[in-house]
Amino acid sequence: MVRLLSDEVRAFLQKPLLARMSTIDAQGYPHTVPVWFKLDGDAIMLIATRDTRKVGHIARNPKGALSIGGDTNDGGGYLLKGTFAVEEDPGFRWMKALTYHYEDEAEAEKDIAAWSDLDMIAIRFIIEKVIKVA
Repeated sequence: MVRLLSDEVRAFLQKPLLARMSTIDAQGYPHTVPVWFKLDGDAIMLIATRDTRKVGHIARNPKGALSIGGDTNDGGGYLLKGTFAVEEDPGFRWMKALTYHYEDEAEAEKDIAAWSDLDMIAIRFIIEKVIKVA
């Protein structure tokens, strides 16, 4: 079986970089927003509130992309193409994991408490193609 994610890509995706998530809106245009992410096996996990535009776009068309890195001093980056799937987030597992991945403990605990009243969901991104960008 061919591994889609090389060790180099996996190591890069462990970094707490900002990703740009692109979904397709009802008119067929890309809708791109910054998001936090965390690698989960061969998939990438994201979080959102249920009523965001990106969640609505995924319901209509699950195809999309994540662009990660490519900023100054990132050493390049990757464009990942694939399919998004909305999932429930029982116990806010993913919300907590992503928040602790990006913030120090005190800030994370403050944000987790504030966001626990929101209708948070998880979004799983199934990677279908990896493109290295300079």
